[in-house]
Amino acid sequence: MVQLYNLHPFGSQRVVPCKQEPAHFCCGQDVLFVASTAASCRVEVFAVRDQGRCEPLGSFATLGPCCAWRHSSAGDYLVTIEEKSKATFLRAYTNWRCMSAGSSRVCVRMVGHKMEESYSETLKEQMSVVEMPLSDPPLCISCCPVNGDLLVGCKNKLVIFCLKYLVINQNLTVLDFERSLILHIDNLIPAEVAFCARHIAITTELDVLILKLELAQQSADRTEQCAQGVSVPEKTVDGGVKDESPSTHTLQLELDEFIICQKPVELLGEESKLCEIPITLESTELPTEDTKCFQVRYLLFRRFTPDQSPFGFCEETKLHSVQLLPVYQTGSSLTAYEETENKRELLSLFCFFSLPHVGYLYSIGKVVEVISTYQYSEKSEQAVLTPQFLHVITSENLQCFTVRCSAAAARDEDPYIDTTVKVDYSRTYENVKTESCIHLLSEAHLLIRAAIMDPHFLKSDEKEELLRAFRESCAFLGDCYSRFDTKDYHLALPYYRMSGLSMTEVLKRLVSEGDEIQTYEKGLIFYLTHSLNEDLNEELSKESGNKILQIFYLADPVQLPHILCSPCMRNVCPLTAVKYLQKVEKMMPSVVLTLTKAFLALKMGDLIMYEHEMDSYKETMLACGFTGQPQLLRQRKGGIVMPTEFAVHLKEMQPGLLVAATVALHENRKIELEEADTFFKMLCSNSENTIPQLLVDFWEALLVVCSQEEILQELLLRLTSQYVWRISKKQLPETKPLKTTEDLINSCNHFGLIFPWVTSIMSTGCSSDKDYHEDISRLQSLLCSQSINVASVLPVLEPLPEADTVGLAVGVLCNTRLGRCEEALEQLLPRCPGAAVLYAQHELRGDKQALWWNKLLPELCKRTRLMGNDCPVLISALKETLSVVAMELELRDFVSLLPEDGTAAFFLPHVLHCSQRKLLT
Repeated sequence: MVQLYNLHPFGSQRVVPCKQEPAHFCCGQDVLFVASTAASCRVEVFAVRDQGRCEPLGSFATLGPCCAWRHSSAGDYLVTIEEKSKATFLRAYTNWRCMSAGSSRVCVRMVGHKMEESYSETLKEQMSVVEMPLSDPPLCISCCPVNGDLLVGCKNKLVIFCLKYLVINQNLTVLDFERSLILHIDNLIPAEVAFCARHIAITTELDVLILKLELAQQSADRTEQCAQGVSVPEKTVDGGVKDESPSTHTLQLELDEFIICQKPVELLGEESKLCEIPITLESTELPTEDTKCFQVRYLLFRRFTPDQSPFGFCEETKLHSVQLLPVYQTGSSLTAYEETENKRELLSLFCFFSLPHVGYLYSIGKVVEVISTYQYSEKSEQAVLTPQFLHVITSENLQCFTVRCSAAAARDEDPYIDTTVKVDYSRTYENVKTESCIHLLSEAHLLIRAAIMDPHFLKSDEKEELLRAFRESCAFLGDCYSRFDTKDYHLALPYYRMSGLSMTEVLKRLVSEGDEIQTYEKGLIFYLTHSLNEDLNEELSKESGNKILQIFYLADPVQLPHILCSPCMRNVCPLTAVKYLQKVEKMMPSVVLTLTKAFLALKMGDLIMYEHEMDSYKETMLACGFTGQPQLLRQRKGGIVMPTEFAVHLKEMQPGLLVAATVALHENRKIELEEADTFFKMLCSNSENTIPQLLVDFWEALLVVCSQEEILQELLLRLTSQYVWRISKKQLPETKPLKTTEDLINSCNHFGLIFPWVTSIMSTGCSSDKDYHEDISRLQSLLCSQSINVASVLPVLEPLPEADTVGLAVGVLCNTRLGRCEEALEQLLPRCPGAAVLYAQHELRGDKQALWWNKLLPELCKRTRLMGNDCPVLISALKETLSVVAMELELRDFVSLLPEDGTAAFFLPHVLHCSQRKLLT
């Protein structure tokens, strides 16, 4: 933070003339309340107009002198703690603005008192005072700025009153309160409290405790759960030893001639449970279906010790000015007219509290952490925190400090708005040579951001001027982090992004004209590297591109191949780029550098140089080299991935290398499967619904190395679909496949050997199927493997007609893989009985062997009887089957299977064979 000496952000100063001697004052959003001395017990109200003008609205009497009071912008009410006759009263003043119309009528009522509709006309024109009785005297109060609820601090407890809007009739709504929750806290006397969005901050003389009320999971008995509340088990802070003393929470205990003080403690987040302060919740509202049950979450506990000196303890060491500051969302779709306080969305929450000579600012949003510590040059009396400044009233002066609440809130909304490595603002400027320059620029930037984060920013007439100043401050900060040697050099990138400057404009700001050698710091290199590697639409001129080549050659030559592949560098001179690469290659050769030189050779049309570079490494090394820089093959332009000239050339001249490189990119997670589909379709100029052969080659090659089951099944499904589409549509591939079916079977486990019975079926087919032999054999090979999930591909196989041999073979394969061998035999026997025996020999084993004599033999006998001697294929199949069955069954069982009307001469050799086998055994 920066302390602004003798400088305050106030536009004017006004003297407010009061009728009575002022004793205390309280500020609302646009009003000023001034309480007079104890003698008159009166409050004067002033409206704060434009340019600081204060106009009197009127005055009203209080019951007694005000000990404490707060104004709530939500509900527009004033709540006070008043004393009279040694008694303390808690009162809320509502509808007090009617005084400006000259009305002096006042209605005093108890909290929760039912409003009668007959009083509607009078309630419109009179101020209402709501009295809230308590069993213990109120000590301190706080109003929630979000919803207007009221928190009252008493000895050993906190009481919450919910603000209610009572609709009397169509034209009248009045405010009331309902005591909803009591937090019982043993041995705690609150000095100050703060309340905002269910967050509670409590201070004693030297302790700070911050809590949050969270909705608890509701059980069947809602009333019982709410009444039981929550208590925290006993835990210790110092060394794990339980303190049996009844005065555990007292800060000082005088014992004989000694003063015992507990150790200073800071507990954040979950650790704050160890603070030894148990809390019990008591719900006091009437239980309904909408009753909310709460539990306590501890966020922060901090204990301070009194200042020590050689002369003893300083009794003036006490906490003061505890405050919870909300920061609201401003970048929503709400217009300036619609953005009211009720519709503001809470973005972040901050807590401030102060000792006499030091103040502390914590963020208590997603993470509880200290943001800033403020050292005062004089003893402080009171402090007020705003989103832009911290104002501190000391014994002699009004001191002012900048704060980082808005910047921290902006980072909660967008974690990458200020930095790419999530930086601690309180430590940003340590050990920096240019600390003063960056520090002051950062503070100016934070002030502008705070103004933009203000809820009224959308209504401001100075919006454009503020945004211009914001962009300018971002540009200056980007310059600092680019030019100076600082550990936070990476901040150059987000600040330049927020400034809206293009790379060309940044180069003009930082790089001198001419060819003189400059020293380029890490901030500039970091900014240029990220800007060039990201998908930007900016195309640099030839001059700017050449300047960037010079910068990287001097500062980070290893990055030259990578930045040359950026779409932003399309206009760079290829010859100049090659000269730089040749210099780098002598020091640090690499495959990526060689590929980049080949890429530039293609741009220049120098095919001899291209072939020389591509012959420098083996094809497998070149394929892996593309993973080091994928933009050699594809670049994003206008949000669309486009193949490069290099990819187009490889498609025509070395398609195998292109496919291998794309497989390497996929396996190294540099390209997704869907992206590869689009890439090959664009490369081959195919429509969205047409699959080019090069993409099929990619799927087949990826199948060889793929290890992820989900992608494996997806590839098998796509290949099956494509093979079926070509076979059914009689469509030949537009280019020759890179691998034959035999190559795939030998190199990939997911392509299986084609079964002999499948080959037998296909041998009976028509000659036209031979034109599509490769696709047919690939499909059959996939179905013959154990990898494919047959059930998932059945819908894809439907276009194949069952009438031809391809459909028959595929159908039998599917039934077999699904365990339906009997159905497979029923498909084969009518159309290809010769293949049935081959099928049985290959498939009918183990628990399927019985189908030889239970299914195959009876069916062959029946069909042979019908066909007679006219079908030698059936007779041959029957003989083969009889030979197998005779070897497996006992003679009696075998004879029982033979048909009664069969020719004895035909079956007798098989009966003899079966009996002889029995004799031999």
